Amino acid sequence: MWRTCRLLDAALAGKALTRCEFRVPRLATTDLTGTVVTAVVSRGKHLLARFDNDLTLHSHLQMDGAWRIFADGRRWSGGPAYEIRAILGVPGSTAVGYRLPVLELIRTDRESAVVGHLGPDLLGPDWDLAEAVRRLRSDPDRTIGEALLDQRNLAGIGTVYRAEILFLQGIHPRTPVSEVRDLERLCDRVRQIMIRNRNGFEQNTTGDRRPGRSHWVYGRGGRDCRRCGNRILVEEFGPEGQERLSYWCPHCQPAP
Repeated sequence: MWRTCRLLDAALAGKALTRCEFRVPRLATTDLTGTVVTAVVSRGKHLLARFDNDLTLHSHLQMDGAWRIFADGRRWSGGPAYEIRAILGVPGSTAVGYRLPVLELIRTDRESAVVGHLGPDLLGPDWDLAEAVRRLRSDPDRTIGEALLDQRNLAGIGTVYRAEILFLQGIHPRTPVSEVRDLERLCDRVRQIMIRNRNGFEQNTTGDRRPGRSHWVYGRGGRDCRRCGNRILVEEFGPEGQERLSYWCPHCQPAP
């Protein structure tokens, strides 16, 4: 999302819309043609496209959504036409939103209504390590695996970075937050990893750029641990309806 927002900002910001289509019932009759895009910014996993008429287009990709940018004359290739949910055209390029599960227009001064609940953004200017740790510690009996994915604690971590940072820190995903000895180091280290990856198109946590060597444990259930050779385990756990896959090495990340 961080990278997507910066690409959209570079393509759209400071330009007036020459084309605007929203293919969702709530916005079907809305036309912002002529309004100027002032900025496109990320907040955790949320995208906020701001316009000079004091409105903001809020979208969230969740698991399948995507924004694509196409130069004039280039064939659109983000998916079939029936999956398009938004089209924002400016001179020279067009941004097309595919399979967007969340798409709404809000007042810019009301953005807090959709992102105000989020914790410090790991890639944002508001990053506050002490506040992130405080939020994590507010529920000491919760597993660290669940706490890290709760965007109210710190915004931006998904299942990939959760699995990888817990492996690197030697922490089992089901360890209670109260038993994690150095939350500051955990948060600081995952931020460093995300900063190193933010401009690339691949989430690489090992530093090894060879094919198939990008991750320590994520997506490697049943395969050998790169450190100790033990079989990597995988399970799905979390609050009901919010279960996510978790990967860990039983030797490098002993159970609590």
